[in-house]
Amino acid sequence: MKTRHLFPALHLSLLAVGAAAVLYTPAGQAHEAGDFLVKGGVTLVSPKSNNGTVADGAVKLDVGNNVRPSFSLTYMATRNIGVELLGAFPFKHNIDSNLGRIGSTKHLPPTLSLQYHFLPDSDFQPYVGVGLNYTMFFDTKSQGALEGADLKLKNTWGFAAQLGVDYKLDKNWFLNADVRYISIRPDVKLNGQSIGKAKLDPVVATIGVGYRF
Repeated sequence: MKTRHLFPALHLSLLAVGAAAVLYTPAGQAHEAGDFLVKGGVTLVSPKSNNGTVADGAVKLDVGNNVRPSFSLTYMATRNIGVELLGAFPFKHNIDSNLGRIGSTKHLPPTLSLQYHFLPDSDFQPYVGVGLNYTMFFDTKSQGALEGADLKLKNTWGFAAQLGVDYKLDKNWFLNADVRYISIRPDVKLNGQSIGKAKLDPVVATIGVGYRF
């Protein structure tokens, strides 16, 4: 079974940024209107504990966690307002159930967010964001009790919310940590027939480093 508690992962992400704030004396500079922020790091996607049922309630779904490299590009429209596009290498998730493991799938979750940065003059810059996610599922494979069946998850649109912080190391470089909630609820098809909906709704935690242009 997968580990569900993201608090240790998020704690480590924020602790890493906080430790840098304590140990490093920066020569920071605020993000300015017209800046581009490029970030790279690693992202954990952790679906919620109860991922719904399909086949008239006969099959209870349990979708696993995955960690992959990620990247993002933010354009600062003003000193406070940024527009960010999140991308990543494909995530792979095992699909378990009360029947055992029944398959696996891969997905890409590009997410576009509008952010508000609260303290543009501070080296420690918290922000919040809201946006839109489009999740593309592919390479979905059946196994176990469904071996040989055509299992598919339909691509989805969903709402995203974000809480994060940048910590400036110098004029250009900064550390970043954030956590998102993303609404992802794809239709599940078996041999071309809809059998229900998977309720993934993951928490997505990222830690990385960024560069300001």
